[in-house]
Amino acid sequence: MPYNSVNTNAGAMVALQNLNATNTELSTVQSRINTGKRVASAKDNGAIWAIAQNQRAASNSLNVVKESLQRGQSTVDVAISAGESVSELLLLMKEKALAASDTTLDAPSRTALNDDFVSLRDQITKAVANAEFNGANMLTGTSPTSVAALANSEGSSTITVEAQSMDLGSGALAGLNATDSINTQSDAFNMIATINTAIENVSTALSKLGTGSKSLASHLTFIGKLQDSIDSGIGNLVDADLAKESAKIQALQTKQQLGIQALSIANQSSSTLLSLFR
Repeated sequence: MPYNSVNTNAGAMVALQNLNATNTELSTVQSRINTGKRVASAKDNGAIWAIAQNQRAASNSLNVVKESLQRGQSTVDVAISAGESVSELLLLMKEKALAASDTTLDAPSRTALNDDFVSLRDQITKAVANAEFNGANMLTGTSPTSVAALANSEGSSTITVEAQSMDLGSGALAGLNATDSINTQSDAFNMIATINTAIENVSTALSKLGTGSKSLASHLTFIGKLQDSIDSGIGNLVDADLAKESAKIQALQTKQQLGIQALSIANQSSSTLLSLFR
């Protein structure tokens, strides 16, 4: 190829190629700085982007798992609160029954104790009926609602907390009926044993609910840590090292300026040929 040609400027071609390469690399670095990501789309690195996207799906699914666990935990905690109220009411009812079992008690006193007993008995029904969260009640009804919270992002595993019926006449209170009273000394004496059994049953039921609530809370903590680890892993795959990129952009900007100067010099070479014809 002729060294002196106005049709072909090899130097300008090389300078332009280098400048275009620098501009492309500079654009890539600017994109990383703007987005904070080394892999922001599939065209940056298809394999890494696909892996990161799958992990994002897993992380987002864990949000649903956390919501399910929190909802289940709230339902169980409401049931525990109501169950503790029932336990306290039973203690008060035992006091009334024990006082009414006294053979020396006069009729007006026995009537007053019975009225208190009946009032406490009816409060149990109200406490159990109000132990509802998000439409679920673990203490009342013919089939109280058991909690089955999601345990993984695939929905293939659950953590179940069994319902504990505390309706009068069933479940933990099977021996205590909605019509029971302590009108007579014998009824009051017999009621003491009945209430003792009810107290034990309610305590056992509350223990099971407490264990279930602790299991939900423990798994919720684990899911939170797992999600943090996944998010950190995604960051390791796609996030850019901004300190490195900031240093690189300085070098590329300098390289770009030099490339523009080199292209300018190369473009001027053909104009020097005019001096040969003067």
